[in-house]
Amino acid sequence: MSKPNYSGTYHMMDADNMDAYLAALALCAPDKALPHQSLRLWLLKFPPCLFSDINFALRKIVCLLKPTKEITHDPATGAMKIRTLTTFKNFNMDFTIGKEFTEDLGPVDGRTCQTTVSWEGDKLVCVQRGEKEGRGWTHWLEGDKLHLEMRVQGVIAKQVFKKAD
Repeated sequence: MSKPNYSGTYHMMDADNMDAYLAALALCAPDKALPHQSLRLWLLKFPPCLFSDINFALRKIVCLLKPTKEITHDPATGAMKIRTLTTFKNFNMDFTIGKEFTEDLGPVDGRTCQTTVSWEGDKLVCVQRGEKEGRGWTHWLEGDKLHLEMRVQGVIAKQVFKKAD
């Protein structure tokens, strides 16, 4: 049975539990630089009592974003490129399904991890080994919708994207 082709452009329609997921991820861990330095400098202009948790402010901004995913997938070779585009920050992920690689999550949370994306049936399952336990995601297609379930330390967030015409 052939695997589905994920190629296309998808726009986010819905998201669930993102704030809790980002908190568990410890977005911008205290010992790491904020992924967007101009935001860090802007937040530092405020009195400490206003933003005692820059992590909190950044999570709120990230939760307002409506990303677009551009996916290029070659089912014959397993090569895949996922571009996550927002007005705040873009993230690129290039990999071959089934092959472990070092993923630079600097734009996301300042970390690197060992990542493997594999097929489980028609779903793409990503395991990210690094500082955070149980980190990874699962992508699957249902009609013109792309589903994304993200996991870290037992917290699950979900996003649903609709394929562009």
